[in-house]
Amino acid sequence: MPSWNCFAELLVCPPDTGLSLDISAMGAASMLEPARLDAALQAMAALEAGAVANADEQRQVGHYWLRAPDLAPSEHQRKAILDAIDACQAMAATLRARFEPRYVLHLGIGGSALGPELLAEALAPLPGPGRVALRDYHVLDNTDPAGFDAHLQAVDPARTVVLVVSKSGGTVETRNAMIRVRQAFDAAGVAFAPRAVAITGEGSRLSVLAREEGWAGELPLWDWVGGRTSVMGPVGLLPAALLGIDAAALLEGAAAMDRAGRSPAAGNPAVLLAASWLAAQGDRERAMVVLPYADRLRSLARYLQQLVMESLGKRLDRRGREVRQGLVVYGNKGSTDQHAFVQQLRDGPDSLFCCFVEVLQAGGADPVLEGGFSAGDALAGFLAGTREALSQDGKASLTIALDALDARSLGALIALFERAVGIYAELVDVNAYHQPGVEAGKKAAGRVLEAQRDLVTALGEHPQTVSELASAAGVDDLVLAWWVLRRLAANPGRGVLRLPGDRPDRDGFARQA
Repeated sequence: MPSWNCFAELLVCPPDTGLSLDISAMGAASMLEPARLDAALQAMAALEAGAVANADEQRQVGHYWLRAPDLAPSEHQRKAILDAIDACQAMAATLRARFEPRYVLHLGIGGSALGPELLAEALAPLPGPGRVALRDYHVLDNTDPAGFDAHLQAVDPARTVVLVVSKSGGTVETRNAMIRVRQAFDAAGVAFAPRAVAITGEGSRLSVLAREEGWAGELPLWDWVGGRTSVMGPVGLLPAALLGIDAAALLEGAAAMDRAGRSPAAGNPAVLLAASWLAAQGDRERAMVVLPYADRLRSLARYLQQLVMESLGKRLDRRGREVRQGLVVYGNKGSTDQHAFVQQLRDGPDSLFCCFVEVLQAGGADPVLEGGFSAGDALAGFLAGTREALSQDGKASLTIALDALDARSLGALIALFERAVGIYAELVDVNAYHQPGVEAGKKAAGRVLEAQRDLVTALGEHPQTVSELASAAGVDDLVLAWWVLRRLAANPGRGVLRLPGDRPDRDGFARQA
């Protein structure tokens, strides 16, 4: 464990955030060159001033302006942000007045689902008049038929509003969810359009559809805000309004952390966090295990996986050199995972460091249970004990403590990680604001669907081998062809019959009568 003097010197408590950061058990974070850290801060200042950060698409990166609109480089952007904040509250009021909604179906993917899900789980108050209960806020974030049915069976369309979030309007997962939800509303005899809100880019496919059909409204998803950093805009603020979350406090906490993140490197929490991540990679690659000791933060690790890994996982640096940068994030919650993977964290390979997140206030009744201790005492003891056990084996860790889990502190926590990601990217010279790997996956998925269409077209009444069908369909990848045909044959009604052989290359596939 670090010395008392080291701890006292490195602990930072940014004003007005309700949060503290302790990196004293992370090792040599303070050994990074001051000039290198200052250069990263200068780059972040240029980004906030409106510099083009996403060179691939010639876009600014303005999620910091969402909680400080006066920093936006143009009056048009400043006014758009302020108008959107007001519009979220007005839209929530309109939906309540028209439909008295009990349920919300939130359709999105990636940051447009993970951010609102984190807000809902962490901050949604107890059910009450004029707000949707957490249990009735359903996030459809995949194109899984069983998932669609599970959510749709849990709601009454007549008491439901639908939020559809897609910047382009063409995101496959979200579009499929929208079509499936519309089918369910039609089957129930409930009009979909009056209950639907689009959160999308100007002029997008979704925007055009919403206006043509007369949806309840449309809110902006600007091209200068990436999905993984969109939670402080309409993507998160409309859900907050419907759930009864204090959106103003969320933005205030984020703004307070941003102010601390602009301070000199020595006491800057975002610089210290990013520098500690980099120091952890000194002699080998190490993953970050996020362990929040609070049930309401169970989605934090999933949220940070996208924020950190999509931002930092890059094959090339800004100069086009192959660097294969990244920071792997995984985790769940404490103390649950002390019974799951802490054994390997302590006694296994030196390939990780831990990010503990503690909430000091219990957040609920915490009576003494036995032996003079409460459940909260035991939870805090498990955190401290796990941290000590890891330290005994030489494993590094950092600890973030929230005074209470409220809107202000969660806003500050999100802002801390957002800025640390930006600074880390500057330190390793990668572009944190594009995602070529994600785009490659989307394009590959499109090619798979094209191959499926061609394979189904090639099916005949008599069984054919995969080689024969692939040749007729013009599909080069025989393994892919077999996977596609086998899945279709496993689903009655898709029109594919499989006659299994003793090996995949002896299977026969035909059109089902």
